[in-house]
Amino acid sequence: MKLAVVSAGLSLPSSTRLLADRLTSALVDRVPEVEVEVIELRDLAVDIANNLVTGFPAARLRAAIDAVTSADGLIAVSPIFTASYSGLFKSFFDVIDHDALAGKPVLIAATGGTARHSLALEHALRPMFAYLRAIVAPTAVYAASEDWGAEGLSDRIERAASELAGLMGKEQPVRAQVDEVVPFEQQLAALRP
Repeated sequence: MKLAVVSAGLSLPSSTRLLADRLTSALVDRVPEVEVEVIELRDLAVDIANNLVTGFPAARLRAAIDAVTSADGLIAVSPIFTASYSGLFKSFFDVIDHDALAGKPVLIAATGGTARHSLALEHALRPMFAYLRAIVAPTAVYAASEDWGAEGLSDRIERAASELAGLMGKEQPVRAQVDEVVPFEQQLAALRP
């Protein structure tokens, strides 16, 4: 079983990566056999930008995309800027085929300087993954600066990890089949005697 962890933190060290690591640790406690691959988007920023303008991923970016699309589950963590996910986070998911995450269990999380940005999980991240037809865990985890070491964050991390572990253990839904497109003229011709 494979888990991909996408961290869009920009600084080093990064509170976004710290939250990603805590979520990963909580999941590994429940699913010890899981293989984890962490993808730091800050290291791929230039490759992502080049892919957006050329349409072709560099080798490192291709490996990251393959890790995400082949994983049995995904933890996706973004810092919140101006009440939404970061541009780097969105750009990474923009270069992934829009059908590649269909049916994939995803745990969403975010960090920010103030609790006022916590709803970005519900009005930005969750809708994006719903559009991609991923199965998003019910509990999303937001960590504001004052949440680190405070009561409640650990409980949310544990609950979210438990939900993702449950989603990863269930049978994966059948992916939609692409129907063959028959030109309209050919369909009309088939109706004529």
